[in-house]
Amino acid sequence: MTARRRRTAILLRLAVLLGVLAGIVLTALGPATLTGLLPYFTIQSNLAVGVFAGYAAVRAGRGRPEPPPALKGAVTLYITITGTVYHLVLANPASPFAMVQPDRTPGEWWGNQFLHTIVPLLAVADWALVDRRGRLRPRYAAWWLAFPVAYLGFALVRGLLVHRYPYPFLDVGQLGYAGVGLSALFFAFAFWLLGLLFVGADHALARGSRPTPAATAGTDPAGSDRVGDPVG
Repeated sequence: MTARRRRTAILLRLAVLLGVLAGIVLTALGPATLTGLLPYFTIQSNLAVGVFAGYAAVRAGRGRPEPPPALKGAVTLYITITGTVYHLVLANPASPFAMVQPDRTPGEWWGNQFLHTIVPLLAVADWALVDRRGRLRPRYAAWWLAFPVAYLGFALVRGLLVHRYPYPFLDVGQLGYAGVGLSALFFAFAFWLLGLLFVGADHALARGSRPTPAATAGTDPAGSDRVGDPVG
């Protein structure tokens, strides 16, 4: 990683970490409590990407190798799911699972924006702009479903105990287990496709950044006119 790219990576990752902290603190200052927020996928995915961003920023600052690309892809996918589901499903009046959006104080509004919009965009920017390309594999898209599936089990077991469900598409009281199962299959398929989209974008960016033979070939044996090798 070049010095310039390393600085960009550190700044983006610190921005992600600060965005997560700001979003959770501002949201917790409202009527929701911190323990009441923890069962939500939004909070869990933000915490995951925040911890990862802090860890990756430290490694970049010390000149250490980047964390495993499969792990980076996983947390980036989860925070992208958070933003996508919120804007297309939960906050979309045309969605059958739309949630009533409460009146929010300015602080709560900003907290909501940090968690559902700003942090996902920053995390995707970090993944797209500073990662080495061509390291993701199609099988990762299936592996990355492990956390959403585990979250489904957690939400259903918790719902049995407290009789509350964090999202309308997981509400057994309204949909029944068959309805929740159908919605879970739909979302799992959509998340798998989104994971494949990340893999495809990774390989497309790798092809776009690969130097051509004409760009790397020298014009004399001594290499006086040779273009330097790119540093990723």
